[in-house]
Amino acid sequence: MKRKKAWSALPGTAPAEKLQVLGVEPHGLVDIRQLDEISRGYGVTVYLFFEEDLARNRSLESVIGEYGSVPVFERPYISVPDFLRFTRENDPSFEQTLQDFPLMVEIVSSSSTLAGPDGSDHPVVTGLMPFLDEMDVSAPPPEPGMHIP
Repeated sequence: MKRKKAWSALPGTAPAEKLQVLGVEPHGLVDIRQLDEISRGYGVTVYLFFEEDLARNRSLESVIGEYGSVPVFERPYISVPDFLRFTRENDPSFEQTLQDFPLMVEIVSSSSTLAGPDGSDHPVVTGLMPFLDEMDVSAPPPEPGMHIP
């Protein structure tokens, strides 16, 4: 209930407006830890995609319909809390790695809503994970909210 109140208290009427207040908008880069805080604090479902084509060219509903019965860790997408929980459990140094090299996720969509288990709509954000082979760990981290051309 606290999440629903926190979400309602944000300025704006549409999910995209409320998410923009939190620094989440399409083509922006957001630290995965901030996405986790938004997910937990405001009840926003945040999906991370590993395949660019699915993230950009398919509706979230169709992807969930196709892969929803596949085990969570075998899907081409995962929720932020599931990703972080799995990574932290399997790599004790992950927290320090995030401090040294923030994992910036490109926001693909920030205006969707999906029906939750209780039947009410809730906000959904989709993000694209960076391709690890394209990351330059010697470069300074991008500023949060930075837009990708």
